Amino acid sequence: MKIVLELFGASRDFSEKGHIDFEIQKPILIKEFRKVISNYLNEEFNGNDSFLQIVKNSAFCSEENEIISDNYKITKAQKISIIPPIGGG
Repeated sequence: MKIVLELFGASRDFSEKGHIDFEIQKPILIKEFRKVISNYLNEEFNGNDSFLQIVKNSAFCSEENEIISDNYKITKAQKISIIPPIGGG
């Protein structure tokens, strides 16, 4: 199934397209999807620690615009958004 990861904030540096497409073979929890994303970033950006921290510290959002927990199971092709923490003052 195709999962489209929509990129927001600092995660937009992961791709010029504003999203990354992943082909997942079976249902997957968000906490497992974080690992898939991290593996992709390790390959594409030579283990960029800043990018890996973004994935670790980000929230995820469903197609219904609801924040989802690490125990949320992706069971069908859909868009999932990554929402990095926002710093500032």
